Amino acid sequence: MNEPHIAKIAGIALRRQRRGPMLTVQSCAVSVEHGVARDTRGKPGKRQVTLLSQEAWQDACLALGIDLAWTARRANILVEGRRFCAADVGKIVRIGDLRLEITRETDPCQRMDAAHPGLQAALQPDWQGGVCCRVLVAGNIAVGDTIDIQ
Repeated sequence: MNEPHIAKIAGIALRRQRRGPMLTVQSCAVSVEHGVARDTRGKPGKRQVTLLSQEAWQDACLALGIDLAWTARRANILVEGRRFCAADVGKIVRIGDLRLEITRETDPCQRMDAAHPGLQAALQPDWQGGVCCRVLVAGNIAVGDTIDIQ
């Protein structure tokens, strides 16, 4: 019998200043007040934490014929084993004690073309740019943690 594929955290990143470089970490706290610990963008709201599908990122890079680090997307959490879509809005992401609500698509911006020409357009189809989330319940996360989306 085949077991269902389980999604997991493949990477965690944050930026300490606006427009600053993305720094990868192996683990971190995520809070209702601050989002990903030490990330400059984690204020309460609909875009506290961003998730990016590893498979969708690979598709976008393949379409451009490039091999670009996922941190160029400037997302907080790289998710292996799960793609995102419009039907995910309102769903709850569970990672240990952490609970995130998916609020919307993360729209690819002009900064993507600064990372590589054409990247913004390559991330447009099928929510390949990822999703934004609001923190509902704080928790600690680490690379390799299992992700459940309900």
